[in-house]
Amino acid sequence: MEARDSVGTIAVIGLGTMGTGIAEVVARHGFAVRAIDIDDATVSDARQRIEASTDRAVARDKLTVSERSEILDRILFTTNLQECLTSDIVIEAVPENLELKRQVLGQLDGLLPDRVIWCTNTSSLSVTEISTAVSQPSRVVGLHFFNPAPVQDFVEIVRTVVTDDEVVEQIRVFAEQIGKQAVICEDKAGFIANSLLFGYLNHAASMFEQKYASREDIDAAMRLGCGLPMGPLALLDLIGLDTSYQILDTMYRQGRDRLHAPSPILKHMVTAGLKGRKSGRGFYTYAEPGSPEIVADDHVAKRDASDVSVRGVNAVGVVGSGTMATGIIEVFAKVHHRNHGFG
Repeated sequence: MEARDSVGTIAVIGLGTMGTGIAEVVARHGFAVRAIDIDDATVSDARQRIEASTDRAVARDKLTVSERSEILDRILFTTNLQECLTSDIVIEAVPENLELKRQVLGQLDGLLPDRVIWCTNTSSLSVTEISTAVSQPSRVVGLHFFNPAPVQDFVEIVRTVVTDDEVVEQIRVFAEQIGKQAVICEDKAGFIANSLLFGYLNHAASMFEQKYASREDIDAAMRLGCGLPMGPLALLDLIGLDTSYQILDTMYRQGRDRLHAPSPILKHMVTAGLKGRKSGRGFYTYAEPGSPEIVADDHVAKRDASDVSVRGVNAVGVVGSGTMATGIIEVFAKVHHRNHGFG
């Protein structure tokens, strides 16, 4: 990994999962980072997660030991908000709460130099509303990373009606410098990706709630039928049902699109403490909180056909000659060929 010739300073405020990932990816690309949170335990946990992440990168030969050391040396972990006063870019990544985000920016307004660019990592809140907490809203832009930030190569840059073109361009260049491909969009509910994605996820949750199909079949349909890497219910578990509910609720309140009205089952599950992987239970049950390993539970789809009498099939007729019919004929022909050992 090449070091930058001219190293700027980036402040990341809020060291949850997203903030920690952002701090890591920015430091990996040569920037000095001020990683800030008000809670000592959160700061310590963020340090340990970045140390563990870079350890794994060394073990996989993605980093050398010296590169890992340089990355960690670039990050100042602190609870002192004043440490961001010399930053060129401030990235706010505190929990998805409008008043909290406005409070953080308001505390720093007037203390940072006029040249600073304010970025909010909000996934669903109005960037415009957040920007009114500072005296120069024209220097506020949304910079929406996707989880996990060190892995996902995509970011959304969200401009408001008053964001300076120069600011948008500077952040676009910054995104390239940290290895991300950026898209630029207006400040609309859900931006681009979440507006499309969460309508789909919400519909899947509703299908499950209405017993339209089992969770396994809903997920298999989208993985096998649409070529997606993960089914919608498993993805909701990964994102977190609490986070998903919050994003949907925020988008619905902003745009009033019924597509984003949260499925009731999401609220019920969150209230019951079923938040997905993070809690060990969601639509699926996991080996332990935070584990990706799915374990059997009382809701496993019943597929035991041992008591069902099945008649053997010797011949199949396909009516039609279009693309689908031709493909179906080919599938059966291949099975027949394989089962009879031809060739």
